[in-house]
Amino acid sequence: MDDSAPGEGWSGLAAWAGVELLRPLPGGHRNVVMLAERAGVPLVVRRSIRSRAALDWELDLLEHLRDRGVAAPELVPTDDGRRHVDGMLVSEFVPGRHPAGPADWRRVVDQLAVLHTATTGWPQRPGFAASGMLLDAGRGGDVRLDAMPASVARLVRSAWLPVQQGPRCVVHGDVGPTNVLVDGARVTLLDWDEARVDVPWFDYALLPDEVTTPWPGDRAQLRAAGLAWETATCWRAEPVYARRRLAELHRHRRHSGA
Repeated sequence: MDDSAPGEGWSGLAAWAGVELLRPLPGGHRNVVMLAERAGVPLVVRRSIRSRAALDWELDLLEHLRDRGVAAPELVPTDDGRRHVDGMLVSEFVPGRHPAGPADWRRVVDQLAVLHTATTGWPQRPGFAASGMLLDAGRGGDVRLDAMPASVARLVRSAWLPVQQGPRCVVHGDVGPTNVLVDGARVTLLDWDEARVDVPWFDYALLPDEVTTPWPGDRAQLRAAGLAWETATCWRAEPVYARRRLAELHRHRRHSGA
């Protein structure tokens, strides 16, 4: 059976009576994400590959952020009050569109600044590591520097060095058009699967060039750090994509000297 279709792998959904799967949603490269409904109300069902501790960290974080004005999908608990069942979660469907221009992205930057301020000093996600720790360590979260050729690992670490200034806080970890929804003045960040504690600059690294960010340094260095992170975190999980990002990092460094 196709992994994105209803079947044996979705048996845990019985904990939410009346929820019916409709179709896969785009994205979800590492986790299966489905559109569902209950009594005509649209919902989103996700199966997470994270450990229980890492998943609970994510859900605790989102509760904290919603209390501080950061828009994130509301969790729908099981009928007996659990937040997830064997990695399966149900959340409310969020309406909106993806960012379409500089004005939208400025609102995204403002939302990210609230996220970073609200989580300064937040504990690290279980099993994950910040880029500063990975300057010496071989792995953390999805990053597997120890599985890379030594020359690639050196390149990645050298790209991270210039961005190690600043506070440590939660970063969303995957800010791109498909993970942001804009609905009027409301900006909702989706898919917190790669969130971790790190320097805040990684959340701005791959935004469109015309968008002003709080990063105080050279924009080329910031982009290089973001490309290096994408390369490292996807090296095992999404190898084709990781090697595309690595090629882009090489081109970027040649052209910019970053």
